[in-house]
Amino acid sequence: MHAFPMFLRTSGRTVVIAGGGEQAAQKARLILKTDARLILAAPRLDPELAALVAGGRVAHLPGDIGAEVFATAAFAFIATGDPAEDERLHALAQSVRCPVNVVDRPDLCDLTTPSIVDRDPVVVAIGTEGTAPVLARQIKTRVETMLPPGIGGLAALAGRLRCAVAEQLPASTRRAFWAWVFNGAPARHHAAGAEREAAQLIKSAITEARVPEGAGEGHIALVGAGPGARDLLTLRAVQRLQEADVIFYDRLVDPDVLELARRDAERVYVGKQVGACAWPQERICRLIVAEARKGRRVVRLKSGDPSIFGRATEELEAARSAGIPVEIVPGITAASAAAASLGRSLSERGETDAVVLVTGTCRPGDPPPDWAHHMRPGTTLAIYMGVRSAARISAELQARGAAAGTPVDAAVEVSTARERVIRCDLAGLPGALKQNVVTGAALIMVRLPKNGAGQAELAA
Repeated sequence: MHAFPMFLRTSGRTVVIAGGGEQAAQKARLILKTDARLILAAPRLDPELAALVAGGRVAHLPGDIGAEVFATAAFAFIATGDPAEDERLHALAQSVRCPVNVVDRPDLCDLTTPSIVDRDPVVVAIGTEGTAPVLARQIKTRVETMLPPGIGGLAALAGRLRCAVAEQLPASTRRAFWAWVFNGAPARHHAAGAEREAAQLIKSAITEARVPEGAGEGHIALVGAGPGARDLLTLRAVQRLQEADVIFYDRLVDPDVLELARRDAERVYVGKQVGACAWPQERICRLIVAEARKGRRVVRLKSGDPSIFGRATEELEAARSAGIPVEIVPGITAASAAAASLGRSLSERGETDAVVLVTGTCRPGDPPPDWAHHMRPGTTLAIYMGVRSAARISAELQARGAAAGTPVDAAVEVSTARERVIRCDLAGLPGALKQNVVTGAALIMVRLPKNGAGQAELAA
């Protein structure tokens, strides 16, 4: 970093804006969000700034600007619109050691103005050290969608009650108490506009010197990490990652996704992969339950959607048998991501009116899936984890009447920088996967339109 991010207190302090046009007005709008005393130093003011002065909200210095104007300021903005005058005023501010921002002159700036997400008193500032303001605004837009509009009001209420909590509750229970405030019933009431009910819940718990039931209990979330790209996670998935005390993940989860978690969250690699049993499902179930019993918030991070060939049933049953709250956070499944990558719909009116998701791999000892049973005209067949069974899939579908030339797409690591899509026909599927060295997880998509040209008659 070439600039250290920090928040400056403005209460009882002065901020100077040198300039009277639109650039100065933009900075004035920003500083008026604070309680600083604002001084406008300029011979003339545009109508917006003049109205602020007339209303008594800001002071106006219309005369010559000398170093004394900056001497007592916490910081200053210089926005005269005249490059030579901006440089002169910058030198004056520097002479009295006043930190200064010269608009559109990064080389003359001691401080830069971040993009701000304002949920007072919750404030998020995004800066790029003046190098990419457009990027900062894009990031701001993303953060805006993540923070509920009323979160600042809840934070302010918590601030007013913090001393009471310190007096009434033992230190060992306070973290669980505040987690309940910001994640539990008070947060839900406040977000729904019931601020009074939220406040009453918190105050009652403080008065009774108790941590509400469930505030300190463990929790398990089966979170869908999507197909790979971290910007395809849902907002709820990101929230659960940022709340988690411990995260169990496997090789299909992109490392970028884990960067969304809290820095101090424990990460446990469970290493599951096709054909390997280093981390059998029973062991994973025992571990996530054991961690939740310690009162920890557990995330079992799964690629795609946990409910689609994600072994969610075993983990749901383990949590419920142990009496631990558990939830599923859906994710974008590979079939949807592959369709997006291919630029086409999974279904098409008049051509494909059924989408069938099947697995290419079953438990050891189970009979193989009957893929051909699902392959009828008007169907898109999406086969998960089917690389090792490609030869059998090709043969069985053809045996049931699918034409050897039926188009097939094999989508590998869709939505990531390593994405590949291999196009071939049904007969050539095994060879195409081998030639392109596809050995891991891939989605095989076979599309059989109702009126496909050259299509063989499917057996009944």
